[in-house]
Amino acid sequence: MSNQQLSTTRRAFLGAAGVAAVGGLALGGSAVAQNEARNGARRYRVTVTNLTDYQPFTPPAVAVHRSDVELFSVGEMANEAVQQVAENGNLGPFSELVDSTDAIRGSAVGSGPLVPRTDPGETDLPYFAELHVSADASARYLSFISMLIATNDGFTGLDTVRLPSDVNASLTYVAASYDAGTEKNTERFADLVPPAQTLTGLDWEGEGTGMSDPDLAEDGVITPHPGIMGVGDQDPERFGWDDPVAAVQIERIE
Repeated sequence: MSNQQLSTTRRAFLGAAGVAAVGGLALGGSAVAQNEARNGARRYRVTVTNLTDYQPFTPPAVAVHRSDVELFSVGEMANEAVQQVAENGNLGPFSELVDSTDAIRGSAVGSGPLVPRTDPGETDLPYFAELHVSADASARYLSFISMLIATNDGFTGLDTVRLPSDVNASLTYVAASYDAGTEKNTERFADLVPPAQTLTGLDWEGEGTGMSDPDLAEDGVITPHPGIMGVGDQDPERFGWDDPVAAVQIERIE
């Protein structure tokens, strides 16, 4: 992979305040919600790879956009779209956000979870996803987000990284892990989304939850994720990870 770099661009807010949470846990079903380019379409192939040993991801979501779109920023509060992905794997607010601003020129969402290459839950699911997205020439940046499923409010993402400008050019970024600062890190399976058990190969009696719990609300800001500390049900040796957790290769194909 060429031009590998760790994204350090972390800016504050992805437009539309007050987007309501809609939909449920987005872990399957139809693959793509994509805005077609208006004029002079450029096509990109975006390959997202899970680099962890044990943490599955929710379906990756990408948006290609103009410079005034900002997805998340370390040290700032998470918006509704980021919070719902990070806590519940809920991509509804992200889709609503894509539709709410003309500055986002194209988007795509994967068809299912990405498990680690070792596939600890023996799911036969992939560890990478290839997304295709089109946009006009005014879209010069890409943002990406996906939940770390076996966490309370952990996610990985990129905010406003450059798209390759030339046909057949490619850029590869690596993405770190973040804590949304919106839910306490109990590390209890009862407080995690249900697929956290299935996708990691655990037999757990509890069901988990795909909804935010007001009792666990944390009025914090986005920070680098501290990792699994062993305060709940999770063994840090199994569920922990090292950054970066994802690789994102962007190729301009037309």
